[in-house]
Amino acid sequence: MAPVVRSCVSAKPAANPARYRSARLGAAGLGAPGRLLLRVVCSSPVALGGDARGDGGCAANSSGRGAVNGVLGGDGQRIRRRDVAAACSASFDGVRPVPAAAVAGAAVHPAAAPAFSERAKVVALVGAIMLLCNADRVVMSVAVVPMAAQYGWSSSFVGIVQSSFLWGYVFSSMVGGALADKYGGKKVMAGAAALWSLATILTPFAASCSTVMLLAVRALFGLAEGVAFPTMSTFLPKWFPTQERATAVGISMGGFHLGNVISFLSTPIIMSHIGLTGTFAFFASLGYLWLSVWMFNVESDPVDSRTISKSELQYILAGRSGSKVQGSKNPSLRELFSRFEFLAVTVANVVNNWGYFVLLSWMPVYFKTVYNVNLKQAAWFSAIPWAVMAVSGYVAGASADFLIKSGFSVGLVRKIMQSIGFMGPGVSLLCLRFAQTPSVAAVLMTVALSLSSFCQAGYFCNIQDIAPKYAGSLHGLTNGIGTVAAIVSTIGTGYFVQWLGSFQAFLTLTAALYFSATVFYNVYATGDLIFD
Repeated sequence: MAPVVRSCVSAKPAANPARYRSARLGAAGLGAPGRLLLRVVCSSPVALGGDARGDGGCAANSSGRGAVNGVLGGDGQRIRRRDVAAACSASFDGVRPVPAAAVAGAAVHPAAAPAFSERAKVVALVGAIMLLCNADRVVMSVAVVPMAAQYGWSSSFVGIVQSSFLWGYVFSSMVGGALADKYGGKKVMAGAAALWSLATILTPFAASCSTVMLLAVRALFGLAEGVAFPTMSTFLPKWFPTQERATAVGISMGGFHLGNVISFLSTPIIMSHIGLTGTFAFFASLGYLWLSVWMFNVESDPVDSRTISKSELQYILAGRSGSKVQGSKNPSLRELFSRFEFLAVTVANVVNNWGYFVLLSWMPVYFKTVYNVNLKQAAWFSAIPWAVMAVSGYVAGASADFLIKSGFSVGLVRKIMQSIGFMGPGVSLLCLRFAQTPSVAAVLMTVALSLSSFCQAGYFCNIQDIAPKYAGSLHGLTNGIGTVAAIVSTIGTGYFVQWLGSFQAFLTLTAALYFSATVFYNVYATGDLIFD
């Protein structure tokens, strides 16, 4: 049987103008695992590191395509063959031979990861913009209380105002991943941050003009923020190998949840000093400050980075999962929804968004309505769960990566994390009916949200496992569907409270959805490659 050939292309132009392709052969083809069949093709008559002695050079013929002339590794043996069995590795300097003993040893002693240099900078900036992404949302969750009193809004209309953010969000979240795949995560994230910061500034002015204008501005705000998660889903896998990916997501999402804490605690204070308009303007200015740093320090792909080290780039490229070539055509909707593995990720996204946005949008109102606390106290009680969630998200990601490195299957790890992420919040929400004080309620909310962060190492990373070439687009699709559920839950909470005079009925429904989705995900989810 002919050996299976898998092609790869040099990440950076070599020092000499040559192209190369390496094809990995099986043990039967070479007699030793890990050996490579190297084909060297010259694009100019310049020799590739060779000299008159022919030690590893490449001489061009009349067509400009040379044949290997000499040996690779300089062992004194002359070989005149077009296909040379040799162990090799790629670097910025072109083709560099590696002794066969080193290749064999690498399987036993894998190379240690280089220090977090560029990857640390990238995840810090992604975490920062995710922090601002959520902080700008939460400003409205706090400000809606005095705005409702000022403009005479009912509970049901407050729900409509809160959900208007999701009207634009649902559309952009579906296309955000495709935009990032096409134009690069750097540009898409920058454009989104600039637009949602503008909408943040305009929010108080729109509210003073008319409710229609307010809803339009909030929809624009959601339209800009909708691309953040799909872009992050496309961006991080390019910078982090598989065994670090859940940790990177955990750190980025830690920033996202920290945005809740900062905004919940600081918004009432800032509002008391500079008013509604000044508060929205302050948070918007932070977005433009981040933008000035992002544009000059990050690239969409580490291959294009001017500051990354050779060793770090090789480490990242070696750890990428699945095909390294971007898919040319996404799977059809019929193909996607005929696979239960994809449906498991979609259902998990739907239920996660349902519960998350209920708590995000209504928590300050919940504490004020049920326990009659003032706005600043409500902000404190609302902030505590998100602070713990920021930490637990990192713990979830690091734990998932540790289990994978320890030999557990990716599918099993995703199911464990997802089960914790849904069962914990479900039980906690059911226990809220027994909370007699705001302190007890805050503890239960904290448990619910901190455990829900384990979903980040569950379904959120799972889309990269089953469809690495289409992760951005498919994450956008599932997140868009989940956003529809978030709209229903946000508006539905308002009507439930207005009709029944209680939050508990809706929280019980949400708990039931958590339990049902846990069962579905465990039955059908997988860590295997499905769409290639």
